[in-house]
Amino acid sequence: MNHWIPAAPFAAALVVGMLICLEVGRQLGIRNLARNPDRAPSGLGTVEGAVFGLYGLLLAFTFYGAAARFDTRRQLIAQEANAIGTAYLRLDLLPPESQIPLRDRFRHYVDFRVEAPRKARDVAALEQVMAQTAALQTDIWARAVAATRLRGAHPDAARLLIPALNDMIDIVTTRAMAARIHPPLVIFGLMFVLALLCALLAGYGMAAREQRSWPHITAFALITVVAVYVVLDIEYPRRGFIRLDPYDQVLVDLRQSMK
Repeated sequence: MNHWIPAAPFAAALVVGMLICLEVGRQLGIRNLARNPDRAPSGLGTVEGAVFGLYGLLLAFTFYGAAARFDTRRQLIAQEANAIGTAYLRLDLLPPESQIPLRDRFRHYVDFRVEAPRKARDVAALEQVMAQTAALQTDIWARAVAATRLRGAHPDAARLLIPALNDMIDIVTTRAMAARIHPPLVIFGLMFVLALLCALLAGYGMAAREQRSWPHITAFALITVVAVYVVLDIEYPRRGFIRLDPYDQVLVDLRQSMK
């Protein structure tokens, strides 16, 4: 699913909503105490435990999924660098006159692959880079296939080079799909609603206290919001503080080795 939830606005809306729900829950509890002064707002431990437990499970599974997808995307970068490097080395199997133009196109190809993630925030620019990448893939493939048939090519050139080129091309689609895979939006909506419900129940339980416990209120809201923010930051690693950019260095190093 190619959608993006900005972590900072989401977290800001969540912390405001939780503080409001904490206060609303407290006021509801105070009204209940006013009507029933001999009864404290208790007996809701089972409900509170179920709701908080459900929210904890949802947050834990969402965090685990985001971390797993982050690790997959990181590994795919290394796999692409290996695929390109293998195909580039196997150009030695071609006649010398065919190697020069293909090596030059490989350099441009790696430049595009390094540039593509940097355009993640600009959809039009990213689509342009991907179109140029696809055109270059077609050109490299056609030239390589033709070169394997020329006199002077290694007898096993086609058997060794063509599969390597195929892997190099396929990994682009794999990475593009991995970048688009995210949980359904309803999961994040459920996280937001359950957080507000937890805040409402927590505020209701605080009604027995005469004064607001600001340390507890602040800690509860901030810890919850920070956890959600980290999940979103990991889920979209090209836009926040937790980024895949450092791992792109393996492609940059590959490009430098092609000089």
